[in-house]
Amino acid sequence: MGTVQACRIVGINRRTGHRWQHGRASQAGRKANRPSAPLPRPAAAGPPTSARFLSQQDRLNIADRHRAGLGVRAIARELGRDPATISRELARNSHPGTGDYHPYAAQARAESRRPRPKTGKIAACPELHALVQDMLEEKFSPEQISRRLRRDHPDRPELHVTHETIYQALYVQTRGELRRELTTALRTGRTMRKPRRSSEQRRPRFTAPMVMISDRPAEADDRAVPGHWEGDLIIGGGGTSAIGTLVERTTRYVMLVHLPASHDAETVRDGLVTTVATLPGHLTRSLTWDQGSEMGRHHEFSIATGIPVYFCDPHSPWQRGSNENTNGLLRQYFPKGSDLSIHSPEDLAAVAAQLNRRPRKTLGWDTPVERLAKLLTKAS
Repeated sequence: MGTVQACRIVGINRRTGHRWQHGRASQAGRKANRPSAPLPRPAAAGPPTSARFLSQQDRLNIADRHRAGLGVRAIARELGRDPATISRELARNSHPGTGDYHPYAAQARAESRRPRPKTGKIAACPELHALVQDMLEEKFSPEQISRRLRRDHPDRPELHVTHETIYQALYVQTRGELRRELTTALRTGRTMRKPRRSSEQRRPRFTAPMVMISDRPAEADDRAVPGHWEGDLIIGGGGTSAIGTLVERTTRYVMLVHLPASHDAETVRDGLVTTVATLPGHLTRSLTWDQGSEMGRHHEFSIATGIPVYFCDPHSPWQRGSNENTNGLLRQYFPKGSDLSIHSPEDLAAVAAQLNRRPRKTLGWDTPVERLAKLLTKAS
């Protein structure tokens, strides 16, 4: 193209275009004996940026190739960039009215979005802020909040937020948009992030004859049929108090067993018998436990309830994965080292009810109560 035609397309004066191209003003129409000092090319606006960002020259190349009809992938190969980078650049920085891509305007738009820190999405939307805060107070995890918001408000993207954004709002000082005291509503209760650490494994202590998990019915393994439970104890400070935990494998429904005096084999047997007596018959098919000595009377429990007990292999807590996960959640309510005997049956029922109202990722963000209600309705 000629200079005049190119300047008309870009929308600048032809003298400016000549100066950009040749580094000096046009000499057309000037007297030959009049000297003219060359003018420097205009410097790119803004401070130098990292190579991972598109530069002004990159955007000039994109504009030229795009106007010449090259596709996104061809432009990306020429610039050594990912095709998604070029596609996103054309989508975000083209003129909002005409859809034309002007490289200098695109550079200005990109630089205007770059300064940090920015107002976070939670702080910018009072309704989203209130919803996230209410769910945190209900002890929902950030991922549960994120998924539930998308499920409850599918047509309102302004209320969709990632779990990482919620963590940032809680932990990062410059972005802290939620009250710092809400960090106590998280599972760990930490006010600062820490690297993930592997949890300690419980040591098996039960040596009496038992039926192993390998003999458990196949229907329990695939979680297709409800009524198969996993159980364990969470132990209080000094090992003097405990609470029994039961989790249904299909619905993740939680029941807590009150053990007021001790957690020896007789007390655990009686507590389990009392707890499972509240269940309908089709929800009492089996119980899986680890090799803890508290199940020394498992035969008596089976005789009293008709529920067979299966034991995990040594050092294999993943064979009761649902129960191990639930015990971790319960530590938010019953911290390690605390006295668990101070909690009444009503306290345990309230904690179980709150856990059963939480949406679960493995249930497609249903709650255990909702999933159990569907099964009971289908059965009736």
